[in-house]
Amino acid sequence: MSIFNLLKINTGKYMDLIVKTPNLALWGDKEFRCAVGRKGIISAADKREGDGYTPAGRWPLRQGFFRADRMPRPDVALDMNPIQQDDAWCDISEDPHYNEHVKLPYATLNEKLWRDDHRYDIVFMLGYNDAPVIAGKGSAIFLHLAPDDFAPSAGCVTLSLENLLTVIREATKDSAVHILNP
Repeated sequence: MSIFNLLKINTGKYMDLIVKTPNLALWGDKEFRCAVGRKGIISAADKREGDGYTPAGRWPLRQGFFRADRMPRPDVALDMNPIQQDDAWCDISEDPHYNEHVKLPYATLNEKLWRDDHRYDIVFMLGYNDAPVIAGKGSAIFLHLAPDDFAPSAGCVTLSLENLLTVIREATKDSAVHILNP
């Protein structure tokens, strides 16, 4: 995609967070350090559960969660809910609730949203593999906080707290995370 087309996307009615490389994201005229999956970016057609890749494509910001015990609700136009200790995301391909929000205890192993580290203090579910859900194509692709060293994720896009807050404060319901295939 040309820089002209990227600028067009980010000057219309909505703005996308554009992940240009595994370490660089664009938000309007701002450049942010980011991290993606430990194996980099892959075509969404080739994405598989647990493979460590981040899927290329344009993924809407579906629903946000935040840790109310650690911060106030961010002032955003997007859907935000406080994370409860029993919130999880189903990452078991064979489960009927694969790639969906579930409540613990749950019969299978799942991605817990209530974490001891700070990575999910703010977390947004991205609209990847959710309309329709295809078993085994990957789940729990989120936009969330990066660790201090910006170590790669399991497949999510991560930003610093300051940059993530900038994105979600300025995002509209039409905004998305647009991950370019290198």
